Amino acid sequence: MSHFPSFGRYLLRGAGALAASPVGRDMRIDAVRGLALLIIFINHMPGNVVAAVMPHNFGFSDAADIFVLLAGVSATFAYGSVIERRGLGMGALRIGGRIWTLYIAHIAVFVIVCGVVARAVTTTQNPLYIEAINIQPFFNDTLSALVDALTLTYQPNYLDILPLYIVLLAAFPLIYRAVRFNPALALLGSVLIWQVAVAFEVNLPNTGTPGWFFNPFAWQLVFTLGVVVGRGVQMGVVMPRSAIIDALAFAVVGLALVIKVSAGNPFGITALNEWIENLQIGSDKTNLAWTRLLHLAALTWLFVRFVPAQSPLVCGVVGRRLAVLGRHSLEIFCTGIVLAIIGQIILAETYFALSIQLLVCLGGITILTVLGNFLSWYQSNALRGSAEKPASGLHSSAPQS
Repeated sequence: MSHFPSFGRYLLRGAGALAASPVGRDMRIDAVRGLALLIIFINHMPGNVVAAVMPHNFGFSDAADIFVLLAGVSATFAYGSVIERRGLGMGALRIGGRIWTLYIAHIAVFVIVCGVVARAVTTTQNPLYIEAINIQPFFNDTLSALVDALTLTYQPNYLDILPLYIVLLAAFPLIYRAVRFNPALALLGSVLIWQVAVAFEVNLPNTGTPGWFFNPFAWQLVFTLGVVVGRGVQMGVVMPRSAIIDALAFAVVGLALVIKVSAGNPFGITALNEWIENLQIGSDKTNLAWTRLLHLAALTWLFVRFVPAQSPLVCGVVGRRLAVLGRHSLEIFCTGIVLAIIGQIILAETYFALSIQLLVCLGGITILTVLGNFLSWYQSNALRGSAEKPASGLHSSAPQS
């Protein structure tokens, strides 16, 4: 409880100097993000047995919630310090460059997925793959679909997270300034935007659907929560220790587990039948149900409280491998999307044979792991080469005797 005043001052006042020592890279962020990427890959192949044991079957939130939360934390680490030290203009330039990279990656994945589906349809003579991925607009009116894809107003299934991140990252300077001024007010404003969007059904347009699958006006709340967490770490705020909050967090996670694994109403209260049935089907993902948010907040609290940065879970062999994936999240995510689409086709063509399901999942995870390790190896060698280049240049430019 001794840290509550510091934590409270941060929430209510926000403004202040950054921590005296630069914040090192927290492997927990990379490890959890790497795990989330693998879970997203598995979940994008519905019907396989491995997906049945993924976290969304045991709680109200899933890997997408964690991914967006960590996006807010990482954006604060990457661009918050730039804004603090070099001004909003330089921060905006850095963000603009990243947005352009994300945009190009999204378009590239879109084109590749369309090509994969087209190849599958011509090879198998099964047009249902077009419907499964929602590629009909592309084949019905290619020119219009391309224009809509370029303006992010057409998003096939499974290609909706990067557009969400682009919009959230574009809003980051405003969100960061609000959090810097007053985190509590920033969160309150974020909640109001979310609730207004839900009440008036505000969303961005998406060809063939009522709106974006991840409504940015709702999911900005998860991103803002991530910015609040990231800013707190920047300022050296220590999480308060509270047995009451710990108990509440465990209660939320436990309640979600009991409801999700139960075949019916586990409490026998008739008035709760409809509510529990809806939760068992799945909490609203498009507009971010309260249950998702509470579950995510509880998981975040418990993880930060009970998994220290130097925990064996993080620093062990598995944690380090996951962290490698998390450090190259864009490349791993894009590759995972393409592999998941190919996996869906393979599973359908082999009638979901159990051995094929396991092989596809294992094969995809292996490819993503190898890719992550290759990117880390390449990056380290590129950095080493750039560090050696100035010395080599000076040597070569020296006058010859």
